[in-house]
Amino acid sequence: MMFLIGTLGFALLTVSLVMMFLHSKLRTEDSEKDRYGDYTPAHPHILTVWKNRKLRLTTFFAGLVLFILPHFFMYARPGHQYYLVSPTGNKGAIFNSGYHMITPFTRIQEWEKFNDIKVVIDGEDTDGIEGIIEGGIPIRFIDQVKATAKVSVRMQLPSDEPSFIALAEEFRHPSNLVRNTLVPTVKEQVINTGYMFAAQDYISGAASDFRQTLDDQLKNGGFSVEKKEYIDTSYVNTDIQTDGDRKIREITTRYEVEIRKKNGVPIRIEHDITKNNVIVSQVIVDQIVLEDAFQKRLEKQRDIASQKRIEMEAVEAAKIAQQKIIAEGERDKAAERVSKEREQIKKLIAIETQVKEEESKRELAEIALKTARLQAEAKKVTADADAYKNNKLVQAGLTPQEKANIEKEIAIGVAAELAKLQLPEIYMSGGNDSDNGLLESLIGADMARNMMNPKVK
Repeated sequence: MMFLIGTLGFALLTVSLVMMFLHSKLRTEDSEKDRYGDYTPAHPHILTVWKNRKLRLTTFFAGLVLFILPHFFMYARPGHQYYLVSPTGNKGAIFNSGYHMITPFTRIQEWEKFNDIKVVIDGEDTDGIEGIIEGGIPIRFIDQVKATAKVSVRMQLPSDEPSFIALAEEFRHPSNLVRNTLVPTVKEQVINTGYMFAAQDYISGAASDFRQTLDDQLKNGGFSVEKKEYIDTSYVNTDIQTDGDRKIREITTRYEVEIRKKNGVPIRIEHDITKNNVIVSQVIVDQIVLEDAFQKRLEKQRDIASQKRIEMEAVEAAKIAQQKIIAEGERDKAAERVSKEREQIKKLIAIETQVKEEESKRELAEIALKTARLQAEAKKVTADADAYKNNKLVQAGLTPQEKANIEKEIAIGVAAELAKLQLPEIYMSGGNDSDNGLLESLIGADMARNMMNPKVK
């Protein structure tokens, strides 16, 4: 737009100056002809239009203003930053796109706001890439494995005026910044990041850590690191019979990089990106190509690991079979033990049942014996009462014949009652049977004496 305005102003200036020159020349010619009495205007229409001095001056000044006006304004394109140096030596910067008013005849230098640094291989498109790294970045991991890194990094120029002006003054041209600073710094940090990892760890899942570490070092400065080496010894038991000493010893060497710290804060090493306040907006690790020797070693390790896994699986299977046999034997022993205990329990239950039955029978016999004793004592009391009665009758005056008959009937009655007496068939005496035997003996002796000697007292 400003270019068109300037072009229009230049055209108006040119036309006004030309017409002013022609008007002056034609007017001179017409004056000479008029002097000799032969006045005939050569260009009556042009002279009529441009003989108005005010119109000529207006056209001239309009063209001059339109020609100078673009020098008071500039258009900032999106995605660019501008370094300005005025005729008086004042310096400034423009970061926003659009039209901006400036001092006329200010020197303007355009810079790309974003610069891409990328590793490209033959045949890849390089349009729009300011920093091209051909072939890849050679790196060496901490375990001495070589590789080639392919990365893509997007940089953003400082967004504050002092930093951008200092950067523009130092490098003077965007290409100097990209070729001499950004590209070498990216290479350096990729190489340093590779040194902080082991190739074995990288292929085992540390790829994301690699990218994060590279991003951190590009944004905040490189880490000050210290390399450490560790030798690990492990033992694998191969004895399937016992936990004896039949083991395999494995020795492995591993490396670690420790970041140096001061007061708990990692020590940083500044590089040109951080010094110039260049912003790292994006970091992508496209590919890490490991050397062929390491690839072959990986394949060999894979085969060894597979064979080792097979052997260990066989050992584990043998251990499992052994444990299965032992478990089955323990199961059979437990089953036999339970069976024997069940038989013992049955026998004990039978014995306890029999003991309880015998105790019940003994208690019943004791009860029957006590009942018989009570009945016998009752009959004895009855017989003694009858004998006492008859004795009193005899003493009252019975004849000898009547007294003999009465004693006979008494004896017969006692015998009949004794015959009816039912004693228990089973008798189990206690610990002291002298009292029971004495009582029975006394009862029997008294009854026999009365039957054999029926004398009236």
